[in-house]
Amino acid sequence: MQYLRRFWHHPWTTAACNVALVMFFYSLMRLFLYFFFPHLFLGTETSHFIEMFLGGLRFDLTAVLYLSSAYLLLVLLPLPEHVRNNSAYQIIEKLLFYIPNALGIIINCMDMPYISFTSRRTTFSVFKEFANDDNIKSIIMEGMGDYWFVTVFGVAMLIALWAWYRRPLLPIALNRKKYYICETAFLLISVYFIVIGIRGGFGRWTRPLTISNAMQYVNSPRETVLVLNTPFTLMMSAERTTFEDPQYFQRGQLGFICSPIHDPGYDKIHFMPSKPNVVILILESFATEHIGFYNHDLDGGTYQGFTPNLDSILARSVTFEHSFAAGRKSIDAMPSVLSSIPMFIEPYVTTQYSTNTVSSIAEVLKFYGYQSAFFHGAPNGSMGFQAYARSAGFDSYYGMNEYSADPSTDYFAFDGTWAIWDEEFLQYYCRKMSQLREPFITSVFTASSHHPFRVPKRYEGQFPEGPEPLCRCIAYSDHALGEFFREAAKQPWFDNTLFVITADHTSQLYHPEYTNEEGLFRVPIAFYMPSLLKPRYDHTQVVSQVDIMPSVLDFLGVEETYFAFGQNALTAPKHDNYAICYNYPNYQIMGLNGMLLFDGENINKSSGTLTGTEQKQMVRYLKGYLQQYFSRMIEDHLTVDERDK
Repeated sequence: MQYLRRFWHHPWTTAACNVALVMFFYSLMRLFLYFFFPHLFLGTETSHFIEMFLGGLRFDLTAVLYLSSAYLLLVLLPLPEHVRNNSAYQIIEKLLFYIPNALGIIINCMDMPYISFTSRRTTFSVFKEFANDDNIKSIIMEGMGDYWFVTVFGVAMLIALWAWYRRPLLPIALNRKKYYICETAFLLISVYFIVIGIRGGFGRWTRPLTISNAMQYVNSPRETVLVLNTPFTLMMSAERTTFEDPQYFQRGQLGFICSPIHDPGYDKIHFMPSKPNVVILILESFATEHIGFYNHDLDGGTYQGFTPNLDSILARSVTFEHSFAAGRKSIDAMPSVLSSIPMFIEPYVTTQYSTNTVSSIAEVLKFYGYQSAFFHGAPNGSMGFQAYARSAGFDSYYGMNEYSADPSTDYFAFDGTWAIWDEEFLQYYCRKMSQLREPFITSVFTASSHHPFRVPKRYEGQFPEGPEPLCRCIAYSDHALGEFFREAAKQPWFDNTLFVITADHTSQLYHPEYTNEEGLFRVPIAFYMPSLLKPRYDHTQVVSQVDIMPSVLDFLGVEETYFAFGQNALTAPKHDNYAICYNYPNYQIMGLNGMLLFDGENINKSSGTLTGTEQKQMVRYLKGYLQQYFSRMIEDHLTVDERDK
């Protein structure tokens, strides 16, 4: 009984109970928001509400642990018992717990009425938005009166938080040496689990939680208000750059300079009767430098590359010589490739705008009866891919969880670090597509060509090493890609399928021809469908990942107006033919005759044979492009709506 009492009053136990108490209040606030502002959640089924409710616990835990960090450190330090049991020490301990968490509750409650108008949680940008408003105090006071029921609810929780706080109490230890050893062990173990709680998970594949991770649990961006909490969104956006509209042009001019609104119906395009399937392969770290097809003249004509299978496919595809990634990280690729949204300043999925409503190639094709699925062999939730796939309208997501649950797969195909080996996962991808209803649109993101640069043991010594350790992983993934196409060619859907091939980004570059501003972004972009596309190696266009979505939709004959920052690369360009990316701290625009680095005001560098007139045209187009991007991000205007008509 004595040991049970000691454990019940132990600092670790009392700290856990206090954190759980705040978590309970956050759950009450989530229920309060759901029942008192029902217009935000019309049509939400009970099962989906439970899914969002449980998903929100991850974000609550992160927020509460952040706010309680000073308290947790103080309460878990292995201090002498007479210090712990000192009344002044315990008052400080309680205040360190109460003040930050009370502030979190107040912020959450204050945001509820605001959410009912904005349909999104408040981010740190609110301090900039209201920086010049002198009447903010009166606005808050008036809001507290208008929404008195929220005020009463919040005050009740603040009183309960103070009253139900548990304080630790330790009797004098008989063995001081044992006491300090045990308490130090408790501290180290607690720190480990606190870090896991703050990050939202553990493992190399788990990135710290961001606002965009909420999309994993919702059917529409509006529903993220139920998953997230306002202290979390404020903290996560505090260090994020708030976008500003550069206002280079009047709004009336902007659409004539650059417009992301595509109206293919205007050209009387009609959807193909055969409704071809679409398969988009995003290859991890496959820089153009690794691919022999692009580099026949490299190393004096002796360079072979590491991708014989991909070389063969590119030779039978519409392949572009001047093709570029829109970002430098894996998390930039999905928005760029699938939604035609480039990366500027920071990855879209980590910005405070990541809960904006977006469209995608899957969302558009759903109108034409396409079933959609996204595949990635890493643990579900890794890199935020699952969240983005759901927000972008994909019907299904297949990750490590689904792979491992499938009785036909090899459970031991996990590479031990990141994901299922590419060979096994691409075969699984092929099998699953054969089970889908046609027409379908799917995408897969490979994973094996990545640090720590291993290949399956059965292939040790079988692939060329190259100057960088990544090269043999590229060769292995290329082998897996070849096996995928050999198996896919046997499937009944193969001949009626458009394959799109690209890479997420470049990686380790080693040739002088590629270790430059342009080389940093050179990745393959190719369209493969022998039955309908005549192979060609296009030297006349500059193509970016954001051009993939409009190219596919126009190729299929989509008649609906859609939103995309890119353009159709499969036909002669209707607009200025450039690729644009962000190369910190400059925006980089590339054309056939050269490249410019632009810092938002001035040209910092130019290369190639650009004339003065060409430079002016490029800067004008780039300014229009940037203004469209930033203004639409701020206004949550990344889809076609009444404002575009």
